Amino acid sequence: MKAALMYAAGDVRVEELPDPVIEQPTDAVVRVVRSCICGSDLHPYHQMPVTPGGTTMGHEFIGVVEDVGAEVTGIRKGDFVIAPFAWSDNTCEFCREGLHTSCLHGGFWNNGQGVLGGQAEAVRVPLADGTLVAVPGIGEDSPLLGSLLTLSDVYGTGWHAARTARVGEGDTVAVIGDGAVGLMAVLAAKQMGAEQIILMGRHKTRTDLGREYGATDVVAERGEEGIAKVRELAGGRGVRKVLEAVGHMPAYEQALGVVRDGGTISRVGVPQYAEAQLGWPFFGRNLTLTGGPAPARAYIEPLLPGVLDGSVDPGKVFDRAIGIDQTPEGYAAMDGREALKVLIEF
Repeated sequence: MKAALMYAAGDVRVEELPDPVIEQPTDAVVRVVRSCICGSDLHPYHQMPVTPGGTTMGHEFIGVVEDVGAEVTGIRKGDFVIAPFAWSDNTCEFCREGLHTSCLHGGFWNNGQGVLGGQAEAVRVPLADGTLVAVPGIGEDSPLLGSLLTLSDVYGTGWHAARTARVGEGDTVAVIGDGAVGLMAVLAAKQMGAEQIILMGRHKTRTDLGREYGATDVVAERGEEGIAKVRELAGGRGVRKVLEAVGHMPAYEQALGVVRDGGTISRVGVPQYAEAQLGWPFFGRNLTLTGGPAPARAYIEPLLPGVLDGSVDPGKVFDRAIGIDQTPEGYAAMDGREALKVLIEF
């Protein structure tokens, strides 16, 4: 099969790997129909040291089950399935609490221990019954494929940002970042009833989509100027709920600048820093810090009906489609801000 591997920062190659096979009785093998490149994939694209042999890439995919292990009972060959970005048993104490990313028996794709990635023609899925969500009635030519793929990660991650911030009816919310996750956070905040949604972003095609998803205001400025404008829009004292969807220190500092005393910052951008301000300037303001890696598996089933009935269209975040052979070009396009989120078609 063909798969994308990264060998070093900026060095993505498409190579032939052995087809995956059942290794454990709880496995399934999924033939990938759609995958994509995530904003978080750009972090190793910028920083990864030279890695002999490379590492597989991708953690978002949908596809058709080709084979199942002897102990798999809930997923069958031929099922169309969504795979969240972490695999889990869906039965341990953390999964039962809706925290599948902390599953006692689960893990993440591309773990270096025989579980490869989703930017490939096929994937071996551990703990298939707990991980995969079957979607009846979906064909490989469905117009919903892009939106279904967002349930692997970005839609659930945006939802997680709004949910952990406890966004509710009438809230004023600031979303920092106009990438795919930030736009999904706007959509989620709107679905949860936010009245005013201030999107901090400076790429017009993206912020226009953010307005379509529910943003009432767009602030393109950064630094102190951006903070002052958001606080002015929010009545002068700041915003009660801030959803940080970037992961870089300047974005976290923006969040601290715009949040109201007593407010909440939810971080879902993968942090690219080891330390952040949590001392007296944070403590003294009675701020709450929440967020983390989204338990996407917990959100697939609740969010799926809106995708299926067309009342939401999160798939609009995909603005470029490529084949697996063009994956290196897809990374370059996202890195150069020529594409918001790249869809890989098989």
